Amino acid sequence: MARIEFLREQLARAERLAKAILDQKTVERLQAFAAECRTELQVLTRRAAA
Repeated sequence: MARIEFLREQLARAERLAKAILDQKTVERLQAFAAECRTELQVLTRRAAA
């Protein structure tokens, strides 16, 4: 459960930063990281539900 909460926090943080930063390369990296977190979060929540 701790990993799920950690991923939620990281996802939210990355999305907030991506909206506040002007450097396009950094924004793309943050969005990619957020997508990775979202994917892992979906996998973990499916496992927890099963």
